[in-house]
Amino acid sequence: MSENKINIGIVVGEFHYDITENMLNKAIEHAEFLGCNVSEVFKVPGSFDMPLAIKTLLTKDNIEGVVCLGAVIKGDTDHDQVVAQHAARKMVDLSLEYGKPVALGVSGPGMTRVEAVERIEDFARRSVECVVKMVKRIKTSKNK
Repeated sequence: MSENKINIGIVVGEFHYDITENMLNKAIEHAEFLGCNVSEVFKVPGSFDMPLAIKTLLTKDNIEGVVCLGAVIKGDTDHDQVVAQHAARKMVDLSLEYGKPVALGVSGPGMTRVEAVERIEDFARRSVECVVKMVKRIKTSKNK
């Protein structure tokens, strides 16, 4: 582990694995491009299951921020709305509780499988960039 590199964790949902595994690969690739260490990848069954894994990573001293990756695809009911809203709300709560950034790289709700596939790279890259920017800005703010 390099002292100069930002150390991040990634939580990824296994639901819609064909989509989320590609998101994970793109996020790791982008983190390496930005000079970050992906210290740990924590796989969970789905986006609704992320908060406990996020909390587990945030309690670790070597994790400076967490990227969350998942896909919440519209089904026959409004279940996707409930999953996405509750997962996102808890991500914000955990970020504030631990004072570390948590990036919402979960696509959806209300999208089709085709839309989820189209958004793989964009959501993966942007969520990594968000954590990196926030870690840097928090460090800068603390040093003022």
